[in-house]
This record gives sequence, C-alpha cells and structure tokens, in this order.
Amino acid sequence: MTVDFVCGQRVPLLPVPNLKDTLDRYLSCMKHLLTEEQFNKTQNIVTQFGAPGGVGELLQSKLTERSENMANWVYDYWLNDMYLNNRLALPVNSSPAMVFPQQNFKAPIDSLRFAAHLISGVLEYKTHLDDRNLPADYARGQLAGTRLCMEQYYRLFTSYRLPGPERDTLVAQESSVMPEPEHIIVACKNQFFVLDVMINFRQLNQRDLLTQLEKIVKMADNEEEQLPPIGLLTSDGRTEWAESRSVLMRESTNRDSLDMIERCLCLVCLDDASGPELSDTTRAMLMLHGGGLTKNGGNRWYDKPMQFIVGADGCCGVVCEHSAFEGIVLVQCTEYLLKCMIGSPSKLVRAASVSELPAPRRLRWKCTPEIHKLITSAADKLQRMVKNLDMSVHKFHDYGKEFIKKQKMSPDAYIQVALQLGFYRCQGRPVSTYESASLRRFQQGRVDNIRSATPEAFAFVKAMTEGKNSTSDTEKMELLKGAITAQTSYTRLAITGMAIDNHLLGLRELAHEMKMGKLEMFKDEAYLISNQFILSTSQVPTTVEMFCCYGPVVPNGYGACYNPQSDHIIFSVSSFHDSQQTCSAEFVKCLVQGLRDIRDLCNKCNRRKHWRFICIIKCLHHLCCQSV
Repeated sequence: MTVDFVCGQRVPLLPVPNLKDTLDRYLSCMKHLLTEEQFNKTQNIVTQFGAPGGVGELLQSKLTERSENMANWVYDYWLNDMYLNNRLALPVNSSPAMVFPQQNFKAPIDSLRFAAHLISGVLEYKTHLDDRNLPADYARGQLAGTRLCMEQYYRLFTSYRLPGPERDTLVAQESSVMPEPEHIIVACKNQFFVLDVMINFRQLNQRDLLTQLEKIVKMADNEEEQLPPIGLLTSDGRTEWAESRSVLMRESTNRDSLDMIERCLCLVCLDDASGPELSDTTRAMLMLHGGGLTKNGGNRWYDKPMQFIVGADGCCGVVCEHSAFEGIVLVQCTEYLLKCMIGSPSKLVRAASVSELPAPRRLRWKCTPEIHKLITSAADKLQRMVKNLDMSVHKFHDYGKEFIKKQKMSPDAYIQVALQLGFYRCQGRPVSTYESASLRRFQQGRVDNIRSATPEAFAFVKAMTEGKNSTSDTEKMELLKGAITAQTSYTRLAITGMAIDNHLLGLRELAHEMKMGKLEMFKDEAYLISNQFILSTSQVPTTVEMFCCYGPVVPNGYGACYNPQSDHIIFSVSSFHDSQQTCSAEFVKCLVQGLRDIRDLCNKCNRRKHWRFICIIKCLHHLCCQSV
C-alpha cells in the first residue's frame, strides 16, 4: 500500500461511509425526483438491502476489508466506471477544454512564437515535476488549508489512454535509468512530427524551438509528402478506435509512429485559421472537436492527456484526456504557463543555442484501403458530432462572487441553486444533478458527486416559480438560505469522503466481483434515474482570463461549467441539437433570469432588514429622548 506525503506529512486514506447513513441519504436525495409509487418500491428495496445480516452488511464488511489493504478503495472502480469502460468517443463526450484568451497574431510567425514560448513553459513545468519541487496544493473554500494529494500532477505528461475493445487502459510511462531524449509531437495540417526537445543532452531554447516549428510548417506544406489524417481515428468510439489501432499495428511503420506518439510529453497542434467568427462560443466548440474534417478535426490525437492548440487566427487553448487528472490540475498547469508567457519571456531561455539542429521527423503511416475506409467512417461520425453540439458561452456581467459573499453565502452553493432554478424554468421538473467534488484530501483522491438537486433547492425553486405570488419574499429568502445550507452541507460531506455515489459504486462493483448477479438495489429504476445526470455541472475557477468547457454526459442533458469571478461569472453550457428536450441558449436565458431574480430577492430582503434596523434605532432614540 502506497503512502502519499505532502510537505513531509501523510495524506490520509479515503474513509468508508457508514452504510445506514448512505442509504438514508440516497432515499432523501431521490424522493422528490420519483413518483410516489417509484419511491415506495425503492424504499422497500433499500430497507431489504440494508437489513441486519443482509447483503448490504456483507458487502460493507468486504468494502471495509478492501479499504484496509489499498491506498484508495474506490480509485479503480471509479476510474473504470467514469472513464475506461465508457465506449463513447472522447471529443465532446469526455475530453474537456480550456479556452485561452483570444490572441492577436498579426503574422504567421507570431503563432509559432507563441507555440515556442508555450513549449518552453511546458518544459520548465515538467522540470518542476521531475524534481518533485512543485509547491504543495492546499484546499480552498470549505475546510480551507487542508493538504491535498499531488499524484495527479505527475500524470500530466507521463500517461496515455490506450483504447481497448471493452475497456481502455490508462498507461503510465515509467522513467528508466537512461531515458530516451524527451520529445513532443507537433500536429500540423493533419500530419504529425517528432520535435526532440533535448539534443546533445541540452534542452532547446525558445529560438531553437521556433526554428524547428518553422521547419515543421514548411514540411507540412509539402503536398507530395502529405499522408491521410490518421488522427481522425482517435476521435472515433473507443471500441472502434481499438479495432482500427489493431489494424494499424499490423505494419511496423505504423507501430513505430504509434510508439512515438504514445510516449511523447504532449501534443502541440498548429491549427489553420477556422473562419471569420471567433466568439467565445465558437472558440469553445473548436477546442472541443476541432471543427471536423473540413477544419482541424484531424489535427488531433485525443488519447494524449495534454493537447495544446495554437490557431493561426489566435484561437488557442488546451484539450485534455480526462481520465488522468481533474480540472483543477489542468487549471494550475495552464495558469503557470500563461503567467510565464505574460511575464518576461527571457526567463524561460535557459540553454545555449545548439549550433546545428537536426530536422524534425515526419511520422510515417502505411495506409491500406481498409485504413482509408476506417478514416472515412471516423470523419463522418466526427462531422455529425460537430453539427450536433449546441454550445453557448455566456459572460454574466450583472454581478459576480463578491456580491454573493456580501450575502454571507457560498458562491458555489448560490450558483448551484441558480442552476436548479434555471433548469426548472426550462423543463418544469427537478433532475439528478452532478457537481464534481474533489477528494484530493485523501490518497489517490479523484472526485465524488455533490447531489445539488436537494429537496431544499426544490422547495425554493417551486416557491420562485409556482408559488411566485402566494409565497412572501421573507419566506422565499428563508427557503433560499435553506437551499444554500443544504448544498453547503452536502459539499462538506462529499469533500470529506462521506457522499453516497462512490460508496454505492463500491458496493455494486464488489457484488459483481463476488458473482452475486445484479442485485435489486442496482436494477431498481430509481438507481438508474439517480445516475442519469441530465445536469452535469462543475465549478472551474481561474485567476487568469480563460474558461473551461465540456459536453453533456447524456443525450438529453446539459453540461454546465462555470467560472465565478469578482464581478462576473462565465458559463459554458452545452447540449445536443438532436435532443427535443434541450436548447443551450434557452437554458442560459432561464439561468440569467434566475440569477437576477435571486439577486433581486436578496436586495429586497436586505432593504427591509435595513429599514427595520433604522426604525429600531429611531424608536430607541425616541424612547431615550422621552426618558430625558
């Protein structure tokens, strides 16, 4: 069993929640999302599952044993369930993107300078990782100051998601005593090039990197040398890509090229200009899927955790394969890079220029008619995905987290309640909602789910919609406070390892391992509903100008990522056009109205409180004067 230390102190093991507490919370979370008949059936199933001496207690004891023999009892179960078992294509469905500020490149060389500068920052950051001197992370917000597990950082540039016919594998590259020179892969015009960043035991500086990038662009422009857009295969469904990769592997040339990509530090994708309109929404979509075959959809390799996008038109960002690490790790890394680039460029130049630089190498592919057919099929599916994604990025400027803090409320909890209000206005019903909660307080900690569709949030939402005229502002304010408190309490449970989703997953997977068959508890309609996250949300705050986006996790759902700043909030909302039940623009409209309504409610109640205070002071003053 491994032990993770941060600053010389041990990060604790993930605890196993109490079975009765989890089952009670599960019923509480689901009651208002089910019909009375559904809930009564579920209650009976849960009671039977948790009965003394029953199957629940047996599984709980086995889970406790597992927790005593592993660094993190849920890690493998969670990783497989969340990512590696998922057969959907990575772009949009799984891989999030961070969209950088729009760059103003006046000439083609400017985008290459930006890329060279970015690569220098990556190499510096990688040096910190290799030397294990990255500053320790500490929790912010609730239970602030707790040391966090740093393990995810060490997968940023050393892991790879290998496709499998039934389950993918997260491969970690182990450094050897004599490692080969490190390299990155540069994608340009759907071609892939090996850029060695160490030559003659010296790291290339920015000037050398720029020279190499210029060579790559010239090589990519040579039409006689151009090869089919193999990268499109990585945008296919995972089972399909695994089959295509097996076909590629029959040829030694392809095996060598795959090996170079799979062992690289990261990808840098030099994208062609994508068109005249570069709104936040357009840039978000281009980051998520590249615009398909007609734009830069083939200029990608989605299995690699870090793909830095540098567009000739200034559309830049990073796409990440999500199984290796969480959003906050991506944010910390990209903020480091952007701050380096905003600061003095010269500080990143550490090595003397290498006098003679060998030309970068183009990766070769031997493509049979079968492979050409597979590329065409992948391209068609990606194009359908491009047309299907309904994205809306909205910067809400009416207020930001400072206003919310003045109400003595958690900004995250407040925004989650606003999301519930916005969704209810759109669809007239509450639904299972996912909000990621970091478990990095524990060894190998990833995330659990904050179930934001609380009964208290539902009561507030109904008062603001159906009971708009029959419920007083004072009552609404009390319901809002109750919803905020419930959300904050559940968040605390989640970040301390006491939420229900990972626990139920562990029990379910143990039952499967013990060949118990599919238990009624996990066949029940309520359990299926509980895991259909129509609303998938995540707070991804940044300290520099950029924002995160991702796709929905179910066909009829929304992805809602938000970035609260002092005086504004950035929302990235996604859905699918082919769903009759969703429309991203409509959801944003309802969300904005909800944010304004909650602000107005807070302001009204604050004014009344203020006037009551004034009246009390006046009365006291009057009484004092009379007594004199």
